[in-house]
Amino acid sequence: MIVVRNVEDRVGKGWLATIGFFDGVHTGHRHLIREMRRLADERGLETAVFTFPNPPRMVLQADYQPKRLTTFDEKLQLLSETGIDYCVIMDFTPELAACPASRFIVHILSGQWGVKCLLTGYDHRFGHNRTDGFEQYVAYGRTCGMEVLPATAYETDNGVVSSSRIKQLLSTCSVEEASRLLSYPYRIKGWVVEGQRIGRTLGFPTANIEVDDPSKVWPGTGVYAVWVYVNDMRYKGMLTIGNRPTMKGGQTTIEVHLIDFSQMIYHQTIEVEFVYFLRDNKKFENLEALKTQLGIDQQQTAAILK
Repeated sequence: MIVVRNVEDRVGKGWLATIGFFDGVHTGHRHLIREMRRLADERGLETAVFTFPNPPRMVLQADYQPKRLTTFDEKLQLLSETGIDYCVIMDFTPELAACPASRFIVHILSGQWGVKCLLTGYDHRFGHNRTDGFEQYVAYGRTCGMEVLPATAYETDNGVVSSSRIKQLLSTCSVEEASRLLSYPYRIKGWVVEGQRIGRTLGFPTANIEVDDPSKVWPGTGVYAVWVYVNDMRYKGMLTIGNRPTMKGGQTTIEVHLIDFSQMIYHQTIEVEFVYFLRDNKKFENLEALKTQLGIDQQQTAAILK
């Protein structure tokens, strides 16, 4: 995949393109991209995804600070794995927000970028105030020789796949279903920071994770079986998101115990993949009861990740 940021850097023999934010690059997005690649092959065109570093709504609503499934770099990596030829990074500016769909199609996509065919996502609208729809897009395309096609809807047994639906699943600790809709385990990446070292006194030392992007979605509070990546090695781990209720609470943190691991990894990069939700957080009567439960959690985690 070639990443293109400026019109002057445009290359290729003609593009079949689609547009979107693509947060998560989930199974719905992948369905759209598969369809785009098939249509491009039929027409002898190359494929291009137009996307944005930040959600367009952040330009339209200054106080909007959304949570995301993927950082910008993660999104580019996931898009590169779909087999598209080009990814065009567009800055969503106030000027672009005010641009009507007719001008966007005729002057920007066709005139500047040379798009020959546009595949519009299911129920996706663009242009100023999103007032136009698919029939108008087709008409604008005819004026500049651009074919405009509708993508087919992608649904599971439980309905349409969307980034907002996946975020809701994560918030309710449904990491297995969220990962199924993403097509990969949900991940969080960050650095190992100093903690209170209470886990070490119980025989279950934990690495406290400071997530590298504050906009990243956290799954709901609870205990999870996870895969942990440190220094290009993978380890089994049990991870807790919560405020340590047995220790009288406090700030919500993410901490993970790596099974059969004894290295000091403060200030190193760490990444976790959520595999299975084990249980809710609870307040135990004492530290000994907590230690007993942690032993059970470790046995379950080892069995799940076997």
